[in-house]
Amino acid sequence: MHLNSLARLVSLKAFTIALSVGCTPHHISPDRADNASSPTRDANLTMGNPSEAANTDFTNYLIDQGTYVVGYNAGKGIPNWVSWHLSNAWKGTASRYSGRFITNTTLPTGMSRITHDDYSTDFDRGHLCPSDDRDSTAVENRSTFLLTNVAPQAPRANRQTWYRLEDYTRKLIDQRNKCYIIAGTYGQGGMGDKGLVQKLSDGKLTIPAAFWKVIVVLPVGDNDIQRINDQTRVIAVWMPNDKVISSQKWAEFRVSVDYIEQRTGYNLLSSVAEEVQRIIESRQDKTVINSWLESYSL
Repeated sequence: MHLNSLARLVSLKAFTIALSVGCTPHHISPDRADNASSPTRDANLTMGNPSEAANTDFTNYLIDQGTYVVGYNAGKGIPNWVSWHLSNAWKGTASRYSGRFITNTTLPTGMSRITHDDYSTDFDRGHLCPSDDRDSTAVENRSTFLLTNVAPQAPRANRQTWYRLEDYTRKLIDQRNKCYIIAGTYGQGGMGDKGLVQKLSDGKLTIPAAFWKVIVVLPVGDNDIQRINDQTRVIAVWMPNDKVISSQKWAEFRVSVDYIEQRTGYNLLSSVAEEVQRIIESRQDKTVINSWLESYSL
């Protein structure tokens, strides 16, 4: 490490210690929790149903998988969105499921069902709710491999940039936080290894043009909706489904929740008080994200 980098790190640690001594709990950043509560498993749809998905529309079909909730589009063969709660209560040591991705056989009669072989080698089978967010048991981990939780994603985006965002989120819960996450797809036409592709499997499977994600960060505790205020950290990301995007810098794709709502037409965080929504949905997260600063929030 260069001397000037070491000096910055020492200075940063001193600043962080000073903050922890000098601030009352009211001033602690939402992702720097010292709450004594134990992590819990909370409802996966706590932040609201973004598209008012129900069991009457095959293009906006509600699936409560138990480990996450899906607004599924059978016309496209992919989720419109997936919503889940993440805390260390969901984490464990179960091994990653190693079989083929799983057709969801619980879908109603007449609804198109995607199979493992409907995908091509140009695109990964990209999880919306990640495997590593559900590794408490083998059964829960396996549930993330249902193809109703998956969409075609450019390999570099899936394995590097999007993965790093998922990993960063798990770092947040290791700092005694919980996260409410909504991730989804948008549009049609992604850049795979062989160029722009609109659909796969004779039109059965749509390639999204972009993936998006919203992460609400709260200290471990109870009454979460009531605890969200105008200082609550919300991370919103809009990422093109492109093989050439930056391999590491997911933070460059941060936007506001309002931006995602304007593009998708969804009502995100609809369970939150409207006056709070207006504030937290309009701003873009500016927290410094750096390989040696990921544990800090300044």
